[in-house]
Amino acid sequence: MQRFFISREFYVRKRVFKVFPVRTTAYLQILSCKFIIGSKARLSKKQATVPVQPVITKSAKRRQVCQLILDQFEQQYSKELGPLWLSAKVVLLNPQCWQYGVMLNRFTSVADITRILKLQGFTSILPSSVIYTLDPVDTHTPQPDTHPPSILSTNQSLPFQNLPVPIPKHNSEPSSHHNPPPMPSADPGPFPRPSPSPHPPPVPSLQCLIHTSPVRFPSQSHRPGQLKQYYLLNAASLLPVLALEVRDGDRVLDLCSAPGGKALAILQTAHPALLCCNEVDPNRRDWLVKTLESFLPHSLSDTVTVCNLDGRTFGESQPGMYDKVLVDVPCSNDRSWLFSTLSQQGAPRLRERRNLPNLQTALLRSALQAVRPGGVVVYSTCTLSRAENQEVVEAVLSSVPGAELDDLEEELVLPLSDHFTFAPPGHAPSGILVVPHPGKTWGPMFVSRIKRTH
Repeated sequence: MQRFFISREFYVRKRVFKVFPVRTTAYLQILSCKFIIGSKARLSKKQATVPVQPVITKSAKRRQVCQLILDQFEQQYSKELGPLWLSAKVVLLNPQCWQYGVMLNRFTSVADITRILKLQGFTSILPSSVIYTLDPVDTHTPQPDTHPPSILSTNQSLPFQNLPVPIPKHNSEPSSHHNPPPMPSADPGPFPRPSPSPHPPPVPSLQCLIHTSPVRFPSQSHRPGQLKQYYLLNAASLLPVLALEVRDGDRVLDLCSAPGGKALAILQTAHPALLCCNEVDPNRRDWLVKTLESFLPHSLSDTVTVCNLDGRTFGESQPGMYDKVLVDVPCSNDRSWLFSTLSQQGAPRLRERRNLPNLQTALLRSALQAVRPGGVVVYSTCTLSRAENQEVVEAVLSSVPGAELDDLEEELVLPLSDHFTFAPPGHAPSGILVVPHPGKTWGPMFVSRIKRTH
């Protein structure tokens, strides 16, 4: 493999980089916003190098703000959030200062990448009180340095159909389960628990590392047959997974699963008996499958399923079949909508925005149908909009018998307030709302947990 050194010696202000081959070590500069905007501050060579695949950074086009959407946000959020909107707007309008979390993949060796991250100043965002470590296994057994093959490491494609389907196995590796569990149907029966594997998987432990500065860590490219070591994400997107509290043996539904980051996070926290990843949009479903195949080993091929049902009718067709349901609904994604590529997209998106609460309400009702009595549904969005957050939850709570709001203050807000800016309870009485803030640029993210009592 040829190795490269990526230099920022000159043309930093124009974001143009030189590439030089070297013999023994691959380096990639980790660039913060300060470098891109032309600061003379420099990292030491030890701090600024990371062993990765060759990467060439090209000059990036400056994002253009859609003024029509910004005006709408300004009008709405200044009323709903007050002074919180002023700091949130500063962050949302400056993508170069957005922070990114690095979620480690427990299904492959991450010792090297963890060491690199810590040398760069990355630290865990999750205190020990919220890191799930469940079934005890022999943690002293060293993990191999080689990367295990992925769950889809051949040229097989996932057969998309309107029922959950198991992710196909690699032909050369036999499954540890002789009989796969039956697929969910309209006439549900109890899901059998998977047979124990002769080689226990790693201990579940959700690990996400962050940096106090907007440091850019490189994405890993997909390599057929090998698993990626980490997934880059907005760290606030882990909050719905933490609120879901998945435990070993749970039957879990991710109702709007693409692109798959939350599904991956669920599998970092526990060994569910079933994780059904649903995505109705064909293109997003393809994206979901590519994500799963890049991070999951063959041993999960009988546990993880992908389906493409309409989420609004999912609960009706499979009532009470799941212990936990995550419904991360389509929403007016504040970060991306502000930077619509064409000014013409502003008006159609604002029209779509008016219709989103109806869709979101239908999805949340469906999720509550799909969960068993005593089970939990977590509703989440990545918008600050009260109409898509608070009002949707309130409408469902008032119209669905047996739906009961569950408080997240002590469980998430108190232990994570050093890393996230949470809106005061009066702004989101039916959940928690993460508001972007300079230095804590995570969010927007709204999370609400609802128990089905009967």
